Amino acid sequence: MYRLLETRLMKRSESGFLRELKITGKATDFFSNDYLGMAQDQDFHAEVLQAIQEDPTLIGGSTGSRLISGHSQVAFETEAFLARTHQTESALLFPSGYIANLSLFSCLPQKGETVIVDEYIHRSVHDGCMMSTATKWKFKHNNLQDLEDKLKRTQGICYVAIESLYSMEGDFAPLKEITNLTEKYGASLIVDEAHAFGVFGYGLVHRLGLQNNVFATLITYGKAMGSHGAAVLCKHIVKSYLINFGSPFIYSTAPTDLTWMQLKMGYQYILNHPSLADQLQQNIQFFRSQGLPILSAKESPIQALAVKNIEQLLQLRDVLLHKGLQTYAVFSPTVRLGQERLRICLHTFNTKEDIRLLASLIQENLSL
Repeated sequence: MYRLLETRLMKRSESGFLRELKITGKATDFFSNDYLGMAQDQDFHAEVLQAIQEDPTLIGGSTGSRLISGHSQVAFETEAFLARTHQTESALLFPSGYIANLSLFSCLPQKGETVIVDEYIHRSVHDGCMMSTATKWKFKHNNLQDLEDKLKRTQGICYVAIESLYSMEGDFAPLKEITNLTEKYGASLIVDEAHAFGVFGYGLVHRLGLQNNVFATLITYGKAMGSHGAAVLCKHIVKSYLINFGSPFIYSTAPTDLTWMQLKMGYQYILNHPSLADQLQQNIQFFRSQGLPILSAKESPIQALAVKNIEQLLQLRDVLLHKGLQTYAVFSPTVRLGQERLRICLHTFNTKEDIRLLASLIQENLSL
């Protein structure tokens, strides 16, 4: 068995796609999801520390799943707060966005039903669908005609799954148009807002006023908020169904109350500091002004640069790191073969000097 595992790992290593854990150094961050810089915001940290000092029990273990001993008054109040803030009936907290998607897509779609997902949807959605007995179809990325063609072919219950902002492409879903299509064909739309929340207020579903048109919205807090955890925003009946049938929710130990308290404090911090999102957009626009052939949307904090030659991509990543700039080279199977890219994430704390250096080094090494 060990020889078999070694053979598989060697094959991946020879292809140049071997993954390894690495300690993040002190280089300039152009690769994390900390878009608003809250993971390193000392003022926000001071507020959280003050809350811990006032109530040290926040850091104690939850001691069980939410259905046993892991539920608490803090969790209850946080879910009520989220429902009010996002103007939805209910909210259900999860330890992470990955577990939330596993729960949604493993228990909602049943045998004889259909899930239609954007071909670039997050891996957690695919994994959740693998745990379901429903039929899964993919539609071409952001292609309304292909989605409608598949909606026409469905019979019975149908779910459509998209991201509002795609994590590897850095582009937006045509959210209003997809909402219109799902309503036209009676399908239930699930929107993952992991990379849009915080960057665009409370997410694009909220910003566009589509809460009553979307079956469920996933919000995660490990990105723009720099924290942890996730929430599914939905009707009361959907929340009750997930509590009763969502195995990943039922059998996961609940996070500490500190996670939920920090989440609530994060909302208030974002509300009190609108300059964070403004500064982020200024940095994005300055990066876009450098003239690189970027694949992504102009307002996205995720900016993807296509580099199909794998050796060139690795060399570029290493050159940037040598100059103190951390970016992320994306290979198969995260993206399709031939669609390799350099993933660049912009943040509030990136300086114009760092952005200018990043762009100039890319231009020099790719002969742009």
